[in-house]
Amino acid sequence: MAIERFTWATEKGAEGDIAQRARSKKFGQGYEQSVEDGINNRWQSWPVTFTGLKPRIKQIMDFIDRHKGTKGFLWEPPLGELGLYKCNGYKPIHRGGQVYAITATFQQTFHP
Repeated sequence: MAIERFTWATEKGAEGDIAQRARSKKFGQGYEQSVEDGINNRWQSWPVTFTGLKPRIKQIMDFIDRHKGTKGFLWEPPLGELGLYKCNGYKPIHRGGQVYAITATFQQTFHP
């Protein structure tokens, strides 16, 4: 099965969290040694929001549901490059009438 691409535009103001995993060991007299943890030690997490009419929001929900929180999809974050991400849940919000919003967090993942 081909990897799907998430193509919906996020709302302005998305604020990502980029972190590096490292292992550290403290020794006597204040000395500390640190090393990278794994070959993919830099990862990203992006809380995103989408607002629109019911059919658009349902398409986004269906996409996320289809990936079941475990299957990666391609997505290009703000200031980033196309990469593999997962989404484990979302929050739908009714704004009134036919207008809805959905918030979710896209977390970077890697292939073995």
